[in-house]
Amino acid sequence: MKNIFKSIAIASVAVIGFSNASFAQATATASASANIITPISIVKTVDMNFGNVAVSATLAGTAILSPAGTRTTGGAGGVTLPATTGTVAAASFTVSGQASYTYAITLPTTTTITDGASHNMTVNAFTSTPSATGTLSAGGTETLTVGATLNVSAAQAAGTYTNATGVPVTVNYN
Repeated sequence: MKNIFKSIAIASVAVIGFSNASFAQATATASASANIITPISIVKTVDMNFGNVAVSATLAGTAILSPAGTRTTGGAGGVTLPATTGTVAAASFTVSGQASYTYAITLPTTTTITDGASHNMTVNAFTSTPSATGTLSAGGTETLTVGATLNVSAAQAAGTYTNATGVPVTVNYN
């Protein structure tokens, strides 16, 4: 009988020993980190200006302003660009952020400019340099210029036309 008790005691110790081993735990740790980058920003430095535009009494036309600030005409021939150009400038912006990062550029599709009375013109076909994507310099900046097409009606009323709400240009990191 003593041998049976010894065998049961040894078996119990073995079962308890193995059961503790099966419930053993192990722990490891990982560190957490984050790298906060400089927020991207855009600041207007120059407003868009198509300059002086002459119109036909009978034909509509367009004045096309490139991102480089040069003008051409298009459409049905109802627009001419006089020798006295007035102020001609593509819109210009400074984009700032994390050095060497790329960013996406979103341009408006259309906007309306008005003489403050009841006369309007549409501005559309916006283009930019750089075009769809830019890359910030090692110093974290880049100049973004924007041109567009001015749609002029036949016999468009004379006056200074502006856009009170501005031309929204959006940049986002890629």
